[in-house]
Amino acid sequence: MKIAMVGSGYVGLVSGACFADFGHDVVCIDKDPAKIAALQDGIMPIYEPGLAELVASNVRAGRLTFTTAFAEGIAGAHAIFIAVGTPSRRGDGHADLSFVHAVAAEIGANLSAPAVIVTKSTVPVGTGDEVERIIAGSRGGAGPGVRFAVASNPEFLREGAAIGDFKRPDRIVIGTDDDWAREQMHEVYRPLFLNRAPILYTSRRSAELIKYAANAFLATKITFINEMADLCEKVGADVKDVARGVGLDNRIGSKFLHAGPGYGGSCFPKDTLALLKTAEDYDSPTRIVEAVVKVNESRKRAMGRKVIEALGGADAARGKRVGLLGLTFKPNTDDMRDAPSIAIAQTLADGGVEVRAYDPEGMAAAGKLMPEVTMVESAYAAADAADAVVIVTEWDAFRALDFERIKAAMRAPVLVDLRNIYEPAEVRAKGFAYTSVGRV
Repeated sequence: MKIAMVGSGYVGLVSGACFADFGHDVVCIDKDPAKIAALQDGIMPIYEPGLAELVASNVRAGRLTFTTAFAEGIAGAHAIFIAVGTPSRRGDGHADLSFVHAVAAEIGANLSAPAVIVTKSTVPVGTGDEVERIIAGSRGGAGPGVRFAVASNPEFLREGAAIGDFKRPDRIVIGTDDDWAREQMHEVYRPLFLNRAPILYTSRRSAELIKYAANAFLATKITFINEMADLCEKVGADVKDVARGVGLDNRIGSKFLHAGPGYGGSCFPKDTLALLKTAEDYDSPTRIVEAVVKVNESRKRAMGRKVIEALGGADAARGKRVGLLGLTFKPNTDDMRDAPSIAIAQTLADGGVEVRAYDPEGMAAAGKLMPEVTMVESAYAAADAADAVVIVTEWDAFRALDFERIKAAMRAPVLVDLRNIYEPAEVRAKGFAYTSVGRV
């Protein structure tokens, strides 16, 4: 099949490259000439393990191309995926659908052959209805006689593991009541049938809500265990034991029960907020999600205050130096969107603390968001003359640190482990004052 992927960001690029790897003929379309030129030169706009190699191999095979020419890109496509951004709208928190609507209008003006239009972007309930209306109402090729249908096909990709998630998915959700669109989507995903990937066909609105509901539930699990971690510190329990004891219940599961500095990234913050706004619009309040959003936001700065306490309190912390290890919201990505490190660094800076930081992939993006932070070339450089080192993101590179080297570089051997990578007794035995999350 020929597939057009409109949007060459995280979702569009990963999805397009994987579809091409399945044998489809894929063209990725983007309005940014610099991004397309870079992709044509093999330069990725994001860091995702294995993506550069996957793109290069399919470009060489002739199955994957990039263009800024919209009409040319969608010409003859059997499926046109909309994979553009839906950030939180400034001022009210609703999902900004302006990019989705603009693409729909362009499709309506340029569609000249039958195609199923697929919303891959994360969109609120009812967006597919509006996309269908815009395409049908736009002048141009999508007039009488040109068949099209609009389907919802939300993505469930984890940054850092996106290629594996796409090729070996937990499920594929396709929302459409149109039999022809269902047949087209069946052919799009036929290569995954060998892996027995479960395909769930639903109404379009159900598919749109599934994505938001899934992200909100995972965000709730993270926030729940973080609150349990606070309680563990008060009562003298160990949150890792509590999480394991809870997670072994197969009705609950162990994933997303890792205490830390709060969730961030491109999905959970904006999607929980968008779900709240949708619920408000329909007068169906989601009190649990509302609490999750509030608790998570306050937690990030609370982690900054936790570091200040480890330095001896607000008065003692002023004028001291802290080294942050990890800045991205999770490992194996360069994504800094809503990363807890931003609030932590700002809280420290507000308290008069000098902040130096190292991240294996995220420093270029972080530098634009954290002007108060000095970026350095390694974890050991971050520890140089530091009064405390703080593990913010659990990159593999931080799991076997040379503590003797770090201790020798520091002014004071204080380690704040916000990801509970290390065992308290082992670190303290090396002469460090050790603070973690939900453990004493």
